[in-house]
Amino acid sequence: MNMHALPTAAYDPHYDPLVADGPGRNRDYAPTYWIATAGTPPESDGPITTDTTAEIAIIGSGYTGLACAIFLAREHGIKAIVLEANRVAWGCSTRNGGQAQNASGRLTRSQWIKRWGLDVARRMHDEVTEGFEAFEELVRSSPVDVEPQRGGHLYIAHRQRNLDKIAAESNVLNDVFGYASRVISREELASDFVNEAEAVGAVHEPLGTGVHPAKLAFGYLQMARALGVRIHTASPVTRIEQRNGKFVLHTPGGAVSVNGVGIATGAYTSLGLTPELSGRCMPILSNSLVTRPLTAAELAATGFKTRQVITDTRTLRFYYRLLPDDRVQIGSRSAITGADATHDRHLQLLIDGLHRKFPAITGIEIDYSWWGWVDVSHDMMPRIVRPDPQARLVYALGYGGNGVSYSAQAGRRMAQMLAGQSFKGQDLPIFTSPLPTHPFAPFRRIGQRMLYRWYHLRDEAS
Repeated sequence: MNMHALPTAAYDPHYDPLVADGPGRNRDYAPTYWIATAGTPPESDGPITTDTTAEIAIIGSGYTGLACAIFLAREHGIKAIVLEANRVAWGCSTRNGGQAQNASGRLTRSQWIKRWGLDVARRMHDEVTEGFEAFEELVRSSPVDVEPQRGGHLYIAHRQRNLDKIAAESNVLNDVFGYASRVISREELASDFVNEAEAVGAVHEPLGTGVHPAKLAFGYLQMARALGVRIHTASPVTRIEQRNGKFVLHTPGGAVSVNGVGIATGAYTSLGLTPELSGRCMPILSNSLVTRPLTAAELAATGFKTRQVITDTRTLRFYYRLLPDDRVQIGSRSAITGADATHDRHLQLLIDGLHRKFPAITGIEIDYSWWGWVDVSHDMMPRIVRPDPQARLVYALGYGGNGVSYSAQAGRRMAQMLAGQSFKGQDLPIFTSPLPTHPFAPFRRIGQRMLYRWYHLRDEAS
């Protein structure tokens, strides 16, 4: 049975995880460039239609959930069942910018040192770097060409004070962590990488890969099913019931009885899914657009000589790159609420940013525009945690927009926890402490609106 056993429901552009009862059932994908160019999605196992059992169930079929299923089967001999409310990788995994960086969460290495001390920070760096290697291994193993664009990550400073800041962080990366980043002058950036009008300089980090997000997800799907994993689309989990140390997951088509549960739903986590996740992540909207292909003259005028992944130094950062077919993709923050997501001003913010960075393509046609929710933890770091040692339930959330690469490692770590295996670094704080709650959770969006205004004024000040 495939995902078309049920009629596909319409995409809802106003979906908002903080007010919706759930993400829906069998909804169509957001109209992203990635879905438009990924080809026909591989078959799934269709919706749950009767009561069934499995050793492990994973809720969510994005990168983390599928990676977890792959590692459970490949390294622990456990063939999990994956439950997806809509279509495969319907949420973050087909709406992101495809930027894999040597990062997880939103904190810098210096902030790790300040928060946890030097020893923990160094081991965190090792964990994240190992995660990038795990991601690259899955990319190489994928039966789908995910269009990798390797070569590193460019962190472009849009103000001199920002260049000073990231240059200092580059020294920390080199001197403390042995991670060979380097400062690039405005002149070198323009001659060897890209002639961005706003740039005053940049830092280059050696690890960074651009991928086609939907093809990456579809490759994971094929790998998981080839290992015997069942992936059931159109099967939202409406309730998790715990019985004598085991779990019953209720879906519209039947109950799934399992010994363990992995939750990998990101910013699309249903409000009532489990008390363990109530108020522990703040879903944030991010907008993205893709232009028509640039002509040879436009490529020369923009000075694109690199296809590496790029971010700028704004707090509400822009992320962008030149795609394999010579289109430019750029993304940044968006609306505060789903109800406001379709307003033209959010797309215009991206267009204005594109024009500031590359005046030569002002007015270029925009072929694709979309948005999606990002799971941001209240302390800006992810968690892969088993909150109750007596219950075999693990969640992996809170990547803060840096989950393309680390989701592979998060899935691997979640698989190890669910399989009852220990691993090096298991005492790191992202594995031992739950996602923090927020004391003013009902009012977070009021604060978010005020912060956005402050960030904008601060970022654009001369």
